[in-house]
Amino acid sequence: MSGATVLAVPDAAQREDLAEFVGRAVRLDGAAVVRLRARPGAPDAVEAFAPTPFDALVTRSAPGTLEPADVTVVGSDLLAALAVAGGERVEPGVAVDERWRGPLPPLRPGQRWQVVGEVPAGELGRLAEKGVAAARAGDPSGRPSAALLDQVVLTVSDEAAALEVRVPMRCVFALSGMGFVGAGAADEAVRVSTDGGWLRLDARGGAVVRRRRAQLPLL
Repeated sequence: MSGATVLAVPDAAQREDLAEFVGRAVRLDGAAVVRLRARPGAPDAVEAFAPTPFDALVTRSAPGTLEPADVTVVGSDLLAALAVAGGERVEPGVAVDERWRGPLPPLRPGQRWQVVGEVPAGELGRLAEKGVAAARAGDPSGRPSAALLDQVVLTVSDEAAALEVRVPMRCVFALSGMGFVGAGAADEAVRVSTDGGWLRLDARGGAVVRRRRAQLPLL
């Protein structure tokens, strides 16, 4: 594999989970690309990011290494490498870095996401269902309008830390579209956090991240 992009994920269960995540992203958008980024630490980890049709990113990480440390590949190629070729070390596909659009949450060694609160996955699932119904009412094809996507449907606050995160419908649609919330996850919780410039919704299968305005202090 000399000179090629190499993704190494030693744990078989972690490779399976990563393949499931990539498969869901590809089902949501057949032309999706996936940005892979190494995250040094203890242990080292690799983050996978994929865009969604809702202008929100989905992400999942797995213990492992990546060479080079930042590369974009075609989602279907990565899925084939993980699910078909298999093995601890795979070639995730030819680099298509020029196809990536937009920023990622910054890598800040030692800095972690600040948890603001938790929301029942069932509640987010119901919000997604209401959003789908509203989209169908406004457009027979069910395509959500920009106004619907930008509608703030949930506000999570931590009064002690003076933090407030406003969650737009587009993030809820991304969670639902990836299967992170729904009937199978109704009893689980989704963690809401921020690093100041980004909001993050963590579910069992992965997370949704999106840029937000500056941190809003509680008055």
